[in-house]
Amino acid sequence: MLSTMQDEFALTVPAIMRHTEGLHGDVELVVADGDSGDAGEHVTRVPYAVVADRARRLAGALRAAGVGEGERVGTFMWNSQAHLEAYFGVPSSGGVLHTINLRLFAEQIAQIIDHAQDRVLLVDATVWDQIAPVLAERTSVDLVVVDGDLDLEAASGETGLSVVGYEDFLSSGQPYVHDLRDERAAAAMCYTSGTTGDPKGVVYSHRSVYLHAVANLTAAGFGIGDRDRLLQVVPMFHANGWGFPYAAWLGGAGLILPGRHLHPDVLAPLIARERPTVSGGVPTVWRGVFDYARDHAIDLTSLRIISCAGSAVPEALLRDYVGLGIEMYQAWGMTETSPLAAIARPPALDRGKDEWYWRTRTGRPVPGVEVRTVAEDGTVLPADGASVGELEVRGPWVTGSYHGGVGAEKFHDGWLRTGDMGTVDPAGAMKITDRLKDLIKSGGEWISSTELENLLTSHPDVAEVAVIAIPDERWEERPLAIVVRRAGSTVSDEALREHVRAHVAKWQAPEHWARLDVIPKTGVGKIDKQLLRAQVADGTLTFVTLT
Repeated sequence: MLSTMQDEFALTVPAIMRHTEGLHGDVELVVADGDSGDAGEHVTRVPYAVVADRARRLAGALRAAGVGEGERVGTFMWNSQAHLEAYFGVPSSGGVLHTINLRLFAEQIAQIIDHAQDRVLLVDATVWDQIAPVLAERTSVDLVVVDGDLDLEAASGETGLSVVGYEDFLSSGQPYVHDLRDERAAAAMCYTSGTTGDPKGVVYSHRSVYLHAVANLTAAGFGIGDRDRLLQVVPMFHANGWGFPYAAWLGGAGLILPGRHLHPDVLAPLIARERPTVSGGVPTVWRGVFDYARDHAIDLTSLRIISCAGSAVPEALLRDYVGLGIEMYQAWGMTETSPLAAIARPPALDRGKDEWYWRTRTGRPVPGVEVRTVAEDGTVLPADGASVGELEVRGPWVTGSYHGGVGAEKFHDGWLRTGDMGTVDPAGAMKITDRLKDLIKSGGEWISSTELENLLTSHPDVAEVAVIAIPDERWEERPLAIVVRRAGSTVSDEALREHVRAHVAKWQAPEHWARLDVIPKTGVGKIDKQLLRAQVADGTLTFVTLT
């Protein structure tokens, strides 16, 4: 008789917690809790074993409050100890952790709570004024638990809901871990940023959370292990914090939470003091950290690897960090992919390309993820590095549908349609040429806004740039370049246009130019092109046209 493996062993969030307690209970969670400018100096240190015990007490309190299996518990919190406890406590209760983006508008927050049907909300006291106005009409919510100092009686009167303090709530429950038999049960959920329509709910299973954490631990991922300390720059309300909290715990890496302050004057000194080895975040954050550290002689070189994602990473930024001896890799993924799907790491064999060919690709799929390009008629295109189509992706931590059955058109024959246009080369390296919605159709030909943005950010006088399409009577659409210049720069629009023309066909270079001090961002730190288009349409964003 053939022997079999222990297939009944469930890959769950409580299994991650058991492993961490058994092997890494003495590893420290570090939480920065000071004000902007000194957050790196005010920290609390808590062993993982203590955090795990509090997470189990949270699970017990939620069960006692009536949260049943599969019911949603929303969080409206920064990168804090209580939020980390919710990451483990809510799934351990049998409930579903629903992290709500703090940077959304009130109407979107209300819509998301209603759509998810959250039973309980865990709220950071520092953002109470932001969420309180939407709570009174949320019919699914039975209880609000507040972490931090707040007048709870007044808050209850304001919202008409039962509002209790987090520490009192924890003490009300007995340690509990739900007997999870089905690893495919929902563990967490997060809503997309809504830049292309209403936010859509993505539900992560216990199995997908576990496997995604394992992917982060592999050499093909970020190689996170017990010799690492991970700085959680990515907001934990966004796509499970890119899965880093679960990966850190499973790998035994220390975890550093910067609280609510994610400014360069906080992050750079915090890096120098706490010496993290791994981190991740969007390009705008890491641009600011690099420039601040350079200007203030701050050492960042404890970092061995940075995952940079959320938008296309400028080559100049990659070169700055690699020049310090820090491996900054462009990573690619979506809320729908948990989010890690691909990393732009040079392979061991150069395959006839130099390292910067590989570093400037969008990425090669991590083990477990498959990608392909598909033509408009549904034909699967060859992986030749030249055929451009919509990228589709599938894998064990890629969603197969949205919560509530909306957005069915985003799924095709078992694959997720990403909305990204690009190529895949014979080595599996993807290159996104643009978002489908961001391509510029000019005179029947396509212009890549991403390519123009990369060219402009390579100019030493450009701090940030966004390129969008605007209507044109003759050509249908033409590119508008919206540029933030570096402090003290006097570079002209004409000079920037010539810089672009040196690298692309003359007709592809923008003739329309706008200057801003700051480019607006979405709730997850991406450039808000939808808002920029609206501002052009209503005349609030003005520009000049070069002849």
